[in-house]
Amino acid sequence: MSTAAADNRIELAIGGMTCASCAMRIEKKLNKLDGVTATVNYATEKAQVSVDGDLDPAVLIAEVENAGYTAQLPAAPKDRADDGSESEDPELRSLRQRLIGSAVLSVPVILLAMIPALQFTYWQWASLALAAPVIVWGAWPFHRAAWVNLRHGAATMDTLISLGTSAAFLWSLYALFFGTAGMPGMSHGFSWTVTPTDGAGNIYLEVAAGVTTFVLAGRYFEKRAKRQAGAALRALLELGAKDVAVLRGGVEVRVPIEELRVGDEFVVRPGEKIAADGVVSSGTSAVDASMITGESVPVEVGPGDAVTGATVNAGGRLVVRATRVGSDTQLAQMARLVEEAQSGKAEVQRLADLISGVFVPIVIGIALVTLVAWAVISGDWSMAFTAAVAVLIIACPCALGLATPTALLVGTGRGAQLGILIKGPEVLESTRRVDTIVLDKTGTVTEGRMSVASVIPTEGTDAAQLLRLAGAIEDASEHPIAQAIAKAAVASPAPERAKRDEGRSGTAEPRDEGRPVVLPEVESFQNVEGRGVTGVVDGHAVLVGRLSLLEDWAVHPSQDLLDAKAQAEASGQTAVLVAWDGEARGVIVVSDRVKETSAEAVASFVKLGLTPILLTGDNEAAARHIAAQVGISEVIAEVLPAEKLSVVARLQGEGRIVAMVGDGVNDAPALAQADLGMAMGTGTDVAIEASDITLVRGDLRAAADAIRLSRRTLGTIKGNLFWAFAYNTAAIPLAALGLLNPMIAGAAMAFSSVFVVGNSLRLRRFR
Repeated sequence: MSTAAADNRIELAIGGMTCASCAMRIEKKLNKLDGVTATVNYATEKAQVSVDGDLDPAVLIAEVENAGYTAQLPAAPKDRADDGSESEDPELRSLRQRLIGSAVLSVPVILLAMIPALQFTYWQWASLALAAPVIVWGAWPFHRAAWVNLRHGAATMDTLISLGTSAAFLWSLYALFFGTAGMPGMSHGFSWTVTPTDGAGNIYLEVAAGVTTFVLAGRYFEKRAKRQAGAALRALLELGAKDVAVLRGGVEVRVPIEELRVGDEFVVRPGEKIAADGVVSSGTSAVDASMITGESVPVEVGPGDAVTGATVNAGGRLVVRATRVGSDTQLAQMARLVEEAQSGKAEVQRLADLISGVFVPIVIGIALVTLVAWAVISGDWSMAFTAAVAVLIIACPCALGLATPTALLVGTGRGAQLGILIKGPEVLESTRRVDTIVLDKTGTVTEGRMSVASVIPTEGTDAAQLLRLAGAIEDASEHPIAQAIAKAAVASPAPERAKRDEGRSGTAEPRDEGRPVVLPEVESFQNVEGRGVTGVVDGHAVLVGRLSLLEDWAVHPSQDLLDAKAQAEASGQTAVLVAWDGEARGVIVVSDRVKETSAEAVASFVKLGLTPILLTGDNEAAARHIAAQVGISEVIAEVLPAEKLSVVARLQGEGRIVAMVGDGVNDAPALAQADLGMAMGTGTDVAIEASDITLVRGDLRAAADAIRLSRRTLGTIKGNLFWAFAYNTAAIPLAALGLLNPMIAGAAMAFSSVFVVGNSLRLRRFR
């Protein structure tokens, strides 16, 4: 059961649905319950139900069963004996058996009816013997569903098929037993259109058998294709390890994956899957994460590095401490996101569902009007009957119901394989309209791993002491620049050794020689958001941050320091001023490398018709230097974390449709505000939760891929809907005018469904 106490959501696996109007009926039934909001997806055969308060799932199941269908809480992924093979699906196996049997029996019937030269003396009775099992046994699923729906006062696609085939069969029985069709030597030819004939001398067994076979074929290939469409999600669920070698008292004990707990240490040998998300305790290796991120190059990991469950250890032996297990792992969260996206509905799908819900009664009405009109105009009941049957059969809205969910199923599944998680179908609509993409700099355009490039003290100031005091106060901050300074301070030589170094004044590079420094304690620490930090270290009142922070404390750096700061910023680096005891003491220059793929990604955005904007808290000069490297002309710099949301809102106020790509906690509000929020999967959980699309790879090109895939999926949905609407719009008048033989109508109807599903499956080839 996919429930969560927080949001009271229940997922149900629905059985017995045969078309989109079935899904519509179940949805209406569930939504009539107090406090229930439900969406039923025909393609995934699932219902997503949101409940206000507490509600026993048994009530929902009973409601679905009262509508004539089956419902159950889905099994947990580990319990699903579903490897994607047809033999595991009883419904698919039954369809295949009926299809093969019907095809074998129908082919002679169709050939006899279409080719007069084959019509021997009692061919019509042979046709009856062959066609009867097809119409009774082969079409039984349609008759049963039609009867169930009739009992509940509803009509679906099965009603049309059952009515059409039964009418053709019963008319044929009448003609054979009470008319002239059963006479020895009777013969008739085959026509693509309806032609006037003697009603009592004509049989329609080939129509009844042919339509049944064609529709069964359509259902079978549709069912198979739907399973292929969901293969990506099943593959995702199957990726995880099944057992794990846990260290218990220093001894390896292999246990089922369900017994692994947070904090357990487990061993991963070369070639094995990493059992859960965790941190490497010991060992070094290369990890192949291609099945999670879509990135083919293995990543080197060592002690302290995070690893993701279901990735493969391609090198040495690793000991990993589990940090997230079971449903909390990244793999499980990915699968949940994909499943939720596939179960949702885009606005275009709601329109299609609405049409499907009222379509069947309208078609039955058109068929009756056709029957009466032809009978009155021509006086030929046989011809009238044939045209009415053609209307019933051609009009099945199957393709309409499949147009959106199958494309969504394939598109989101393919996205998961490429490390692109689309949260819901409404996201697809956003990608079509987006015209501006705002890129957070740190961790998105750049590597996000800051390091100290140089330390520039003033005359008379010790470079090592400058780094030590700044590092001590920055160690209390979570900011990437602060952490880079603290790390460099710990790795630098102690002050007494530094005094022996040359260049006490001037530029000093942080080094890794000697014993690491133990940073002193900080008192009265204060973080001034977006500007820097203050505190007392070793009795000194220390300020580390922007020029504006120092000026607030009436500290004015020398022109030499300001020139050094400006020079560093002009080259795209970040310069942090350090002062203590009321005097500016130096500048620490920190840099972050641009990702190798960022320029290519920006070029892709431009090609997609988007205007890229670089958004950063850095100074204008540094931001423009970075922007120039990747090909961005529009820069919004020196933005405080809290101001990112207002920047996005301002752009929206200008009439722009804004996408935002970010990875930090401070990006979350802006990601939520944007029309399309995209979070780098290498970022924080808060950012990922606030976004519409999660990019599992830390590669900006994935954002361009996400927009391309979303637009391609939306385009496929619209193409499918156009085909389905155009098909029904054109075919019904043709059938009503008597220009379509019922058997040809059946074949065309089956083909339309298979075409729509096949068109959706083309998304599997997206690169």
